[in-house]
Amino acid sequence: MIEKIFKLKENETTISKEIIAGLTTFMAMSYVIFVIPSILSQTGMDYAAVYGATIFATAIGTLLLGLFANVPYAESAGIGIASLFTYTICHAMGYSWQQALAMVFICSIVNLLITITSLRKRIIKAIPVFMQEAITVGIGLFIAYIGLTNAGLIEFVASKVQGGIAQDVTPRLHTFTGAGVILALIGLILTAILVLKKVKGAYLIGIIATTLIGIPLGVTPMPSFENYTIIPDITPTLFKMDFSSLFTTKAACVVTGMTIFTLCISDLFDTIGVFIGTGKKAGIFKMDEEGNMPKKLERAIFFDSLGTMIGALLGTSNVTTYIESSSGIEAGGRTGLTSVVTAICFLISLLFAPFIACVPMEAVAPVLIMVGASMLENIGTIDFKDISIAIPSFFVIAMMPLCYSITTGIEFGFIMYLIAFISTGKRKEISPLIYIFSFLFILKYIFTR
Repeated sequence: MIEKIFKLKENETTISKEIIAGLTTFMAMSYVIFVIPSILSQTGMDYAAVYGATIFATAIGTLLLGLFANVPYAESAGIGIASLFTYTICHAMGYSWQQALAMVFICSIVNLLITITSLRKRIIKAIPVFMQEAITVGIGLFIAYIGLTNAGLIEFVASKVQGGIAQDVTPRLHTFTGAGVILALIGLILTAILVLKKVKGAYLIGIIATTLIGIPLGVTPMPSFENYTIIPDITPTLFKMDFSSLFTTKAACVVTGMTIFTLCISDLFDTIGVFIGTGKKAGIFKMDEEGNMPKKLERAIFFDSLGTMIGALLGTSNVTTYIESSSGIEAGGRTGLTSVVTAICFLISLLFAPFIACVPMEAVAPVLIMVGASMLENIGTIDFKDISIAIPSFFVIAMMPLCYSITTGIEFGFIMYLIAFISTGKRKEISPLIYIFSFLFILKYIFTR
């Protein structure tokens, strides 16, 4: 039955590999079930309800990807978009969280329409091969950068503080004096050795071993059962979308429209970036000779959009494919069985949430660093001797980690690709969609500055 559903032999994998990969992905992204509620609850949303909604949306979205698209990816509410939801849409712009959820729901409908009309497929096909390779490299650096900062190996220092706000913040190497940094270094060395020795389940073993080592170092906390409930009540956020006042005036229509556009762009290109960046390297998504994407990628994109709709209905921000899925893929995951295992783990986490919360970021960070490093191999396929290719590739690769956003890297890459190819007389090689989206990106920066 399992072989028939997931085609394990065809994808050169086994049940044991898929289980280990699913567990690895879960361990790498389990922090979201605590981080997302802590962000969204600042809008006035009930913490326990968001906690439950996030877990259920994650499990449902991930199951859909696994069972119907047969891909080894996991979904959850994106932290970047959750921050946009809270600090920009609700705090800065003054929308209620109910109205913000309504915008997320509209965003999901737009993305579903984009998917059904094959626009997403055309966008992916419009991205030239060298840009796809640059996206893979950029995501690798982004993942590694997340790992380095979460490990505490890189710290941020302000030269001065004025009015309670840090000024001239710059990154620098940590002094290696804290227990967390020491634990992360131990975990990095241990994980690297396991990977180099080609130990099965190296990443999962690394996370578990580092977590245990963190106990005597005082980094891994003991489980806390305070305010713990097995099944959280999600009724305070369930179906609480408020569409009133979103489009009552022309001014409101413009502001709301640009806000929804920003949500759509962030969700759309974050997902495309993750699928292209990780799927191409692992051979999960193989384009044909004409650059057409496989059916499983089309299905994956459709169910990713459906995940956002489910998240909005339950009461959480845009659900998107998580970059941490790359840790499971690197551990050997190649089919939807990996996603099914991850989804089951998230549901089980309702029973063991106090223990899941004990896994410190310093234990997960080494895996992200190693996965990021492994994705840099694609840089050798980019022809940096051709300046028209080098410039847009550089912006894709550099802007993702430096701006902490996959979407921003792709946006700058599109714009610079347009400029570079027009300037060198290659405008006929540019797809009309690149012109359209580059123009929309520029409008976005003008209206959201």
